[in-house]
Amino acid sequence: MSTIAIVGAGPGLGRSLAKVFGGHGFDVALVARDRGRLDPLVAELAEAGITAAGFGADVTDRPSLVAAFDQIKERFGGVEVLEYSPAPHPPTPDPVMAGPLEVSVDNLQPQVEYYLYGAVTAARQVLPGMLAAGSGTLLFTTGGGSITPHPAMANVDAAAAALRNWVLNLHQVTTEKGVYAAYVAINASPPEAEPDAVAAAYWDLYTRREQAELVYGA
Repeated sequence: MSTIAIVGAGPGLGRSLAKVFGGHGFDVALVARDRGRLDPLVAELAEAGITAAGFGADVTDRPSLVAAFDQIKERFGGVEVLEYSPAPHPPTPDPVMAGPLEVSVDNLQPQVEYYLYGAVTAARQVLPGMLAAGSGTLLFTTGGGSITPHPAMANVDAAAAALRNWVLNLHQVTTEKGVYAAYVAINASPPEAEPDAVAAAYWDLYTRREQAELVYGA
């Protein structure tokens, strides 16, 4: 049985991705900061005949993310698909959205931890196994600011753009090794970016394995 690990799982896109991939026979590992909030989703998926389990980890706490993937491997074995889409809320208790003139190391660092370092840490837990097997998929998601910058969110957009750059480079070197990596920028809001529709686009990416990047809502 194949497994998808969804980092940043919740009642929106994570739920829809779990339903789409689970409906195609995947086991589902759900990773979120609050493990307890995943229980209703695990139960809902079980009612639909989908095997799922929740794992607690904060993407800004790299050891906790590593530990969560250790638990996933114990529960499900290898991961065929990693999807990284931490919910678009600030990673710090007191959110600091900074314009380009106000960006500093202090208000940029938490965003880099959230988007780039968390994604790299998650990928490193599954990528060696994928490369050894010559197969696997890595999907990474942010908002559209990495493509169409919003000055009020200059620090967030810079971190998201760094993730985008890394994923596009990753795609170039892993494709020939059988591992598909792609970046998704969700550049739309509901109802256009309705979670079930977005999840269907992810399934299309996974099955086609062609695009290095999808700008949803472009």
